[in-house]
Amino acid sequence: MAHVRSTAAAGLALVAAVTVAGCSGGGSHAGAASTGSSVSSGGGGGQPNPAPTESNPPGDIPDNQVYVPFRPASGFSGFTVKVPEGWARTEKGPTTVFTDKLNTVRVTTASAPAAPTTGSVTKTVVPQLRSQVPKFAHPKVSEVKRHAGLVVRLTYQGDSAKDPVTGKVVRDAFERYAFFRQDHEVDVTLSGPAGADNVDPWRIVSDSFMWR
Repeated sequence: MAHVRSTAAAGLALVAAVTVAGCSGGGSHAGAASTGSSVSSGGGGGQPNPAPTESNPPGDIPDNQVYVPFRPASGFSGFTVKVPEGWARTEKGPTTVFTDKLNTVRVTTASAPAAPTTGSVTKTVVPQLRSQVPKFAHPKVSEVKRHAGLVVRLTYQGDSAKDPVTGKVVRDAFERYAFFRQDHEVDVTLSGPAGADNVDPWRIVSDSFMWR
């Protein structure tokens, strides 16, 4: 009888061990399935990636900037030039200025007996600007082609006026284009922070100049 009880007990122990192992193994598979379900649910429930936001460094004119034609209402008005839409406009005598944040488009008309040349701009305009623009530097005079024809371009750098609110001074880069026709000169000066990527906007403006 003792041998029978021992054998029966061993059999019950074996059954219990198998049952425990089976339960333990099933729990392991359930845990793995649960983990996989959680990852899948998290991926499906996440928000879609937002569209990238355009970030322009200070002075960079946005690529979607719209340009509109400008023609003076008084004085010499025998020309048009495109300027950025929405910029603040001020007029003083023969000069009209368009500004937005750190960028400026300045249009000045004048009577002139002869067309400007690289030599005349170097001898006359550069010294004038040197005395007017704070820390004037790096003047370069050249002749370039635009839709209106060959024009004299002067590039240089200088400090901006002190901001009345922050007191900050910005280092600006300038492009000055001198257009001439029949005793009339129109100077278009484009300026913004040095290092700003405004090559395309300034080309749009300078290329848009047309005599009427």
